[in-house]
Amino acid sequence: MERIFAIGDIHGCFEKLVILMDKIDIDLEKDTLIFMGDYIDRGPASFDVVAYLNDLRKRCPNALFLKGNHEDMLGKYLSGPDKDTYIVNGGKNTLDSYMSRSQPGDSIIPREHLDFFGSLLPYYETRDYIFVHAGLREHIPPAMQEEDDLLWIRHEFIQSDYDFGKRVIFGHTPFLEPFVRANKIGIDTGAVYGNKLTCVRLPDVEFISDV
Repeated sequence: MERIFAIGDIHGCFEKLVILMDKIDIDLEKDTLIFMGDYIDRGPASFDVVAYLNDLRKRCPNALFLKGNHEDMLGKYLSGPDKDTYIVNGGKNTLDSYMSRSQPGDSIIPREHLDFFGSLLPYYETRDYIFVHAGLREHIPPAMQEEDDLLWIRHEFIQSDYDFGKRVIFGHTPFLEPFVRANKIGIDTGAVYGNKLTCVRLPDVEFISDV
């Protein structure tokens, strides 16, 4: 039986990530490990989180990393069209984290980390599940969804009883406890707001957290 471990929004909470990874009984050679996006911003240690995930990717052949809206905002900040949105949404903490590790003359964000951000997936499907950062719009196949919806949608998706054909696993919207419905499971439990970082193990729907 294929086991899948999906981990919610980390947001620069490096210590919580390390504790959680030590607690899950994952086989890095066999199991699938999916991160739901929003690795950066708001928390204090975005550099450490991305460095850890980059190293993990090299050791875990079945590790998959989704793109979150905060990685999208970082990309737009770096390319120039929208700098203010990123800064006011926790981006300053990320830039501070990277600047504290950079040397004079270096790029603020190392090439290896830029490559990581550039490799992130918009969504991922298995036979039974769709993994996406924010959610989906009704009546639209995942491959036809607008990226803005995959990264940013909230209430229209959360309040929907629509059958997407597979159970949707998502992050983006923080809950005090995992949000469990017949058609979806939300696993952002607000780690950066003082709550816990959550992992769901599938198909048995067991939740593991750093606390």
